Amino acid sequence: MMEGYLLTARGERLELPVFESWHLKRTGGVPCDSFEGVCPWDRGAEPAFDGACRLLVEEGGARRFTGVLDEYELRWDGEGGSLSLSGRGLAALLLDNEAAGRDYQVATLEDILEEHVRPYGIPVGEMGALGAVTGFSVATGSSEWQVLYDFARYHNGVQPRFDVWGSLTVAPGERGRLVRVNDGTGVTGVRFRDKRYGVYSEILVQDLGSLRSQRVADEGFISQGGRCRRVYTMPGRSAYQAMRYSGQFQLDRAREERFRVELTVPGSWVCEPGDQVEVELTRPALRGTWRALETETILDRKGCRVKVTLG
Repeated sequence: MMEGYLLTARGERLELPVFESWHLKRTGGVPCDSFEGVCPWDRGAEPAFDGACRLLVEEGGARRFTGVLDEYELRWDGEGGSLSLSGRGLAALLLDNEAAGRDYQVATLEDILEEHVRPYGIPVGEMGALGAVTGFSVATGSSEWQVLYDFARYHNGVQPRFDVWGSLTVAPGERGRLVRVNDGTGVTGVRFRDKRYGVYSEILVQDLGSLRSQRVADEGFISQGGRCRRVYTMPGRSAYQAMRYSGQFQLDRAREERFRVELTVPGSWVCEPGDQVEVELTRPALRGTWRALETETILDRKGCRVKVTLG
């Protein structure tokens, strides 16, 4: 059973009835986690709803979602009352707020957290030893998430992520556990996709400061007949910035979107985003180890099922 709780800005806690239907999406980054649910409601529009700002969802005592309450709707008719509500993970606080423009002579992870994360009340969990960035710039109007992402992912190769408790982790290294999916798992649907459109075969980086150019190629894609070149022009900056502005980052980002596997399994849980999923199916014939990118769990009249997106 999936149960929900609302928290108000004053620290009050309102327990909700068990959800009759729900839709829970967990991701590794953007778009952020989200939840939609419907439960019976035989009371009025209580004052607690006025100050409700956080939504917590648990299943069998285990936390499944912590986020911002985006919307709720109360309905009453001849069949009784119902409450529908929806929310997004705490990453929404960074996505919804714009940063003020600023140029850092040297930016550290603590600088980014102190000025672009903690002001929104986001709990910070594990922090890795990320390198400082010289000449880091924040463009006016950028989302606070983009500032954090640029510093962590672009300059340090680390994907910032949120857990089910709404805690932010900014640390290098692989996460998650190994989950095995085979013929005994009860898979009811499989989808495999190879999307070559948008995959780059070559990146040419031109440095206006030194009048040099750098070519980075995906030889594997080229050997398959792939031909898609992009040209990036960069200003004359430090060698460190130039390295991170190199075509390899752009090439890797485009390549990440190419292969996708979607599995549909009965139940409410298979794995978490970030887990490694070892797939060994005979029909359809599909083998390999993938990383879970997203899980989408639905409870409706058809029952409870979870769709896992692997990449």
